[in-house]
This record gives sequence, structure tokens and C-alpha cells, in this order.
Amino acid sequence: METRTDWRLVWMLWAAGLGAAGQYGKISVIFDRLPEVYPQAGTALGFAVSLVGFLGILLGVVAGALVARVGFRRALLWALALGAAMSALQAPFPALPVFLASRVVEGAAHLAVVVAAPTLIAQVTAPQDRGFALTLWGTFFGVAFAVLAWGGVPFARVFGLGALMLAHGAYMAVMAAVLWRLLPRDETQEVRAPRPGELIRAHARIYGSARIGAPAWGWLYYTLCFVSVLTVFPPFMAEGPRAFVAGAIPIMSILSSLTLGVLLMRYVEAVSVVVIGFGVCAGFAGVLWLAPGQAWLALGLGAGLGLVQGASFAAVAQLNEAPADRALANGGLAQMGNLGNTGGTPVMVAVIGVAGYGGLMLSLAGLFLAGGAVHLWLRGRRGFF
Repeated sequence: METRTDWRLVWMLWAAGLGAAGQYGKISVIFDRLPEVYPQAGTALGFAVSLVGFLGILLGVVAGALVARVGFRRALLWALALGAAMSALQAPFPALPVFLASRVVEGAAHLAVVVAAPTLIAQVTAPQDRGFALTLWGTFFGVAFAVLAWGGVPFARVFGLGALMLAHGAYMAVMAAVLWRLLPRDETQEVRAPRPGELIRAHARIYGSARIGAPAWGWLYYTLCFVSVLTVFPPFMAEGPRAFVAGAIPIMSILSSLTLGVLLMRYVEAVSVVVIGFGVCAGFAGVLWLAPGQAWLALGLGAGLGLVQGASFAAVAQLNEAPADRALANGGLAQMGNLGNTGGTPVMVAVIGVAGYGGLMLSLAGLFLAGGAVHLWLRGRRGFF
């Protein structure tokens, strides 16, 4: 067990996470301009983003099992190098089938990063620092999207869409070089792909365990709601505060995660902070149902989301001592996260079509309550098994 935290390595692993989030963000922020490059693609362009997430649904647990076997350092470095190569391949925007195939490969690299990096962060931090370090890790998605929205879009406007792909590839390559120097070498072991039977057992072990699978089950309810809140909720705000609220919700989630979330974890376990966060979210969703359009209530909802966000990653390390179990738990997080991100918005759009704004807010409140209830149920199982 580490007694001192290697903060230099923690920050560099977080920086690698920014590159992984950029694999989504670099396409999302220029998505409205992709028809300039592929004018005949039509609805197929939607796959430019979703193919990465779809692969995560299928292979999240595969990544958890394989990364633990390959070695965390080796897997992370290969993933960063592969991500850099795919961005370079995408820079000239090749034929659409080639571009989409590169996004599938990029999804595999993304999975390896989001499994290996937080597992390594847990290994190089002292117990008293682990909550903050993993909460910091939990901000990587929001920070990367903010940077790309504020800096990447103007950069692409001046230098071109391909230049943004190259810049992302260069960033991934630099992170690979830096971490190659900093990360300790993995122990030598046999490297082979998991057999189908092993993968079935890995899925059963994750989702049947009240410890390994708990963060992933809660994360499913979080991700079903998070993207929905950012996508389908702002149009119900008045036009004046709408843009502010859309940008402020993820920023508020980051701030609450790094401040109130870290403070709470000094006194209670991470799972309790997740349950508190779900309760806060449900409360604000209910009040927004009764008092729609209030910007401060939307920011309160964002703060609750932040408590769930950071503490979920910290719960992985608190509930699982063995690095292999942490890798499986992070694989489950990746799988359930991609499932929630992919399915949440279409479900909420359908709810709005049937029940309008009221149906949206009540559905969100119900999902938040369900997320808290699942964690409480699993905590009860841990008390008995």
C-alpha cells in the first residue's frame, strides 16, 4: 500500500484522460461542420460519435479483463499511441467507411485508457489522498469538453478541421512519451486474449458482486440522466439564461465534485456521497417540475450530479483492494456509462413526446431515486456477504 502520493504521476494520468475524452469531444464540437466534409453521408454521420460509445457497451468488461492481464502501463501506452495514430489517419478525412472504421478502433483505445488510468491512480496514491485523486479523475470528461468547446472550435475555424485532428493526435503522442518515462514497468506475465468463457465469468463476477459491480450499477443511472440533462433540458429554459445554464451545469458538477464531494468523503464513505448526490438531484428535479425555468435550480441539479460523478470513481478503490478487481470495476463503469450515454437521450426524447416537460422531470427524479436505491440495496448485500 502506498504511503505517499505521487502527485506528478496523478496529474499526468489525469492529463491522459483529457486525451481520451477528446476522442469524443473533437468530433462532438465540430459535428455541425462534418457535412462540409461528407456532404452525401446524411444520417450516417451520427455514427461518427456513437460508434465509439457502442463499442464501449460491447467491450467494457473485455477491456477490464484484458488490461489487467496485459499490464496497466503497457495497455495505457499502447492505447495512447493507437489514439494518436487514429487521429493522424482522420486528419485528411478519408472515405467515410475508413473514417468510421478508425472511430471503432479509437473506441478500443479509449476503453483501455479509462480502465487503466484510474486503476493506476489508485495504485500510486496514499489512502488519505485517494478520494481527491479519483474525484479529480472524474472531472476529465467535463474539462476536456470545456477546453474543446472554448479553444478547439476557434482553432478549427482558423486552421481547419484536419488541424484539430492532428492537434489531438500530437497531444496523445506527447502523453504516451511522458508516461513512458514516468510509469513503473509492469510485472512480466503471459499475455493472451481472454477466452469467451473467461469473459462470461468476468461479466458474472462484476455484476453479481456487491463490491465490484456497485459503482457500475450506480453509474448507469447517472449516465442515463447526465447527457439528457445537458441535451434535452436546456430548451425548456427561457431563451435568455438558456446558453448560460447549458454551459454552467457541467462546470457546476466539476466544482461541487472537487469541493463539497471531497469534503464529504473525509467523513463518510464514497458510496454515501453518491447516495447523497442522487438524493440532491432527485430533489432539484422535483422542484424544477413544480417551478420550471429557474436557473439556480438547474445549477443545484448540476451540483448534485457532481457529487455522484466524483464519488463513483472513488468508490471503485474503496470497495475493491486488488488492482485486478479495480480494473474489472472500471471496465464495468465504462460499459454501463456507454450504455447510459447511448440510451439516455433517446429515451428522454420519447418521454417528452408523450408527457412533455413534466414527464421529463419526473422521469429524471425517478431515475435518480433508483440510482440511490440500488446503492443502498448493494450496501445491504455487502453487510451480509
